[in-house]
Amino acid sequence: MHLTALCFLTYGGLAQNEPPQAHIIGLALDPQSVAVLHLHPGFVSSVRLPEEVSSVVLGDPAAFKGEHSEAEPQLVFFKPASPKPCKSNALITTRSGREVSLTLVSDGASAHSEAVDYVLEYQPPRNFLISAEYPSVLIGESKTLGSERPASPSGSPKPDGGERRPPSQQLATSLVWHGKELRVAVGRTEEKGSDMAVAFSVENASSETVELLPPQVQLFGTAKQKHHKAIKAEPVAVKDYRMTSRRLPPGARTEGTVVFERPAFKESREQLLLQIAQAEEVDRPVLAPIAFVAPAKGAAK
Repeated sequence: MHLTALCFLTYGGLAQNEPPQAHIIGLALDPQSVAVLHLHPGFVSSVRLPEEVSSVVLGDPAAFKGEHSEAEPQLVFFKPASPKPCKSNALITTRSGREVSLTLVSDGASAHSEAVDYVLEYQPPRNFLISAEYPSVLIGESKTLGSERPASPSGSPKPDGGERRPPSQQLATSLVWHGKELRVAVGRTEEKGSDMAVAFSVENASSETVELLPPQVQLFGTAKQKHHKAIKAEPVAVKDYRMTSRRLPPGARTEGTVVFERPAFKESREQLLLQIAQAEEVDRPVLAPIAFVAPAKGAAK
């Protein structure tokens, strides 16, 4: 009897000390899906993303802990903060504005048969950045304002009678800028089916470094009512976007493209607007109008 009890206690102790089954998972990064991360008290799990992480938010900080270090900008570490079974969620935001949603699950310290996800590695999808599907939409390379000097008048003229300037400067002469300290200009627009791709350029004309939020598009309009004007602003879903940089020091410029599905129709008082805002002044965006119908190829914008 005593021998049987001793064997049972010994087996139970070995079972408790046996580590849980470890899993290493690879997933394609899809902002529309939510991954489940299985955790266990006493173990840490890592989430690796294909770009730098800017913030991590936990639904229940008392149940789980999340850690992110600038020394490992693409890694986030999670572990349970309680030995009891618990569930919550986490939201990871990358520097390009991508959002990754996770469901955190811990079956508690008393569970020993459940598997633990040691590593969850996200792979960039094919459309993580806009591909060459719209090759002619992008504005030219990013330049710091004032970094280029005009050619000397005494310089010899080029065979075509003009100066050789960077593509960004060639386009800048025809762009219409909106805003003061943060300046936004819309470039070439192209259509492919119901999708529109719009190139844009943003300049930081202030004396401070700014961080830009992802671009947004809205359908804005006014309607005359009996005693006042009604203002309507409906967001248009952005399918994808690209920006050469979201952090701009004073005098810097970034170029980008935003892809969205154009509304089927609009009223005469409505217009499409590109919305660009700073992270510290989200309530003061710069709005730049977008042509509702893209010009024909070869035609003027």
